[in-house]
Amino acid sequence: MTKQAPQQGGFFANLAFNIVIPVVILMKFSGPEHLGPALGVIIALAFPICYGLYDLRRTRKINGFSVLGIVSVILTGGISLLELDPQYIAIKEAAVPGVIGLAIFISQFTRFPLVKKLLMNDKVMDVERLQQAIADKGNSQAFQRVLRVATYLVAGAFFLSAVLNYVLARMIVVSPAGTTEFNSELGRMTALSFPVIALPTMLVMFVAIFYLFWQMKKLTGESIEAFLHGQPPADKKVEKEGSADE
Repeated sequence: MTKQAPQQGGFFANLAFNIVIPVVILMKFSGPEHLGPALGVIIALAFPICYGLYDLRRTRKINGFSVLGIVSVILTGGISLLELDPQYIAIKEAAVPGVIGLAIFISQFTRFPLVKKLLMNDKVMDVERLQQAIADKGNSQAFQRVLRVATYLVAGAFFLSAVLNYVLARMIVVSPAGTTEFNSELGRMTALSFPVIALPTMLVMFVAIFYLFWQMKKLTGESIEAFLHGQPPADKKVEKEGSADE
């Protein structure tokens, strides 16, 4: 029997450790009568850091997005504990998705465009068969143009996230770092980050995925299902259907 690769953490575990628990601690237990501002931040941010490290250890893979997430949380804690100006929170919130968007944009000029890694997962899709089908139709150059547009869309999603992150942080986090009010505002910003930031960003990402898959179908003349792992090539399907008819 083949050994299965460890799966990524579930949606509810990610939601609990990265958003729900930190928000509750920051907003409800960071007052002087409970943990206090400094200890409240340390404990609240320990949950996403520990969960991120646990997930990296469990999957035994270094995921760039997970590493950026851990760095982001550490920077938030550092800004709070060093009692820096709240504007640094806004800069940090914008910097993380901004760096990802910039990396995706620049990668299109290299041999390893990140959009292919993000939208064309070789664990799900037979990328080699897909590229061969595109080449057989003489559409390799057209597919490169499609990848370029998809890259702009995906990078644009992260740039949109950077702008929304900055605006949200500047609007909400206004109290001096190291205070109970600052922790409460940090928790409120984290709670609002999903509906205000994640949903619009995900919408743009879905547009990019739909565009890429639609163009794949157009350039190959086959449905996307034909290139998923476990699906036989179109000619094999025809042979199988022919033998069944006989």
